[in-house]
Amino acid sequence: MSYDLIALFMFGSMMLMLLTGQRVFGAIGFVAAVFALALWGTRGFEMPFNAASSLMNWYPMLTLPMFVYMGYMLSESGIAGDLYKMFHVWSGRMAGGLAIGTIGLMVLISAMNGLSVAGMAIGATIALPEMLRRGYDKVMITGVIQAGSSLGILIPPSVVLVLYGLIARAPVGELWLAGIIPGLLMAAMFIVYIAVRCAIQPQLGPPLPAEERNIPLREKLLLLRAGILPLALFGLMMGLFISGTTSLVESSAAGAAAATAAAAISGRLSWSVLDRTVRNTLLISCMFLWIILAALCFGAVFDGLGAVKSLKALFLDDLGLTPWSILILMQLSYLIMGMFLDDTAMLVIVAPLYIPLVSALGFDLVWYGILYTITCQIAYITPPFGYNLFLMRAMAPKEITIIDIYRSVVPFVAIMVLALVTIMAFPELALWLPSQVYGD
Repeated sequence: MSYDLIALFMFGSMMLMLLTGQRVFGAIGFVAAVFALALWGTRGFEMPFNAASSLMNWYPMLTLPMFVYMGYMLSESGIAGDLYKMFHVWSGRMAGGLAIGTIGLMVLISAMNGLSVAGMAIGATIALPEMLRRGYDKVMITGVIQAGSSLGILIPPSVVLVLYGLIARAPVGELWLAGIIPGLLMAAMFIVYIAVRCAIQPQLGPPLPAEERNIPLREKLLLLRAGILPLALFGLMMGLFISGTTSLVESSAAGAAAATAAAAISGRLSWSVLDRTVRNTLLISCMFLWIILAALCFGAVFDGLGAVKSLKALFLDDLGLTPWSILILMQLSYLIMGMFLDDTAMLVIVAPLYIPLVSALGFDLVWYGILYTITCQIAYITPPFGYNLFLMRAMAPKEITIIDIYRSVVPFVAIMVLALVTIMAFPELALWLPSQVYGD
């Protein structure tokens, strides 16, 4: 059997294992270990050990638990509730103001917690009931929360970009900086759409009653303090890192320590908060650790078969596709997989194929990391089986049906596709900021 057929059989075996419902890391790691043993005998056992050794020696891996801890500490301590109250008062005067404020809330939550599920949970439990109570259209606000929560995997400190950087061996600092402008651009596009739509159809997002928004200016200014903390934390981490004062790992530790101090100063740090934060951090970090380990092992076996060179020859020589055509096909495959898998599983499954191929085709890995992340955002909310669709259904009240949820995402998916095309057409939107800081 040729190596090309072995590689195809290996990839098919992995997909079959995933369809059985096995855990992602278990399915991928098992297939990698079996094929390593079958191809190279007992010497193949060295591959998973080498992958584990490589992972444990990868210093930036320490950033992962730090940022997860920081996000959970700020979330569990109730700071998100203060943020929404601030947006509630300051943006409630205009039509659709609370929906716009919710997007602002999601941006700040993204700057505190790099996980999409955190923004979804906060939006569904805090923002959704408030907007429903004030007569907002249920389809509109369901889409707002799902689209806004997806920003968590693009705006730094993004855990997904850290994971991508670890697997692709791309600089995490450059990936973070590359995600800032596309993330803010997408948030701005959401806000413009909401503002225009509600200006045309005010019944979708009525302004707050005068008695709720007419509070003394002094109280409004005091509410702004809720937004200072996440901005200060973000500024502390990025400022220390970009200035060269600290390394990436040291910056993540500073962020985790500052989040704990902020919870303590506000009087919200308790044993129960600390216990939930540490347990959730350990759970998420261990999950990512096993997934990365399995991905590295699978990638080593796959690369050893020469699969990447075969794919490049197939697409460029045999099929005559251009590099841009191949890139677009990659993005379409993410959209299809996103109907069934989360972002981590998608990255791990195709990383051995796509990342070396992207590099071989001459594309920038940092830029591609942003394209991958945006495509994951789109896949998250694409019917019929987008990951966030079912999270929303689980957390939304009974009056919001699954059909409402499907309808709600249509305009936001269109906006995200437009953003993706824009970043593909103008790579400098992602690469300009890293080039300015690192001088590439």
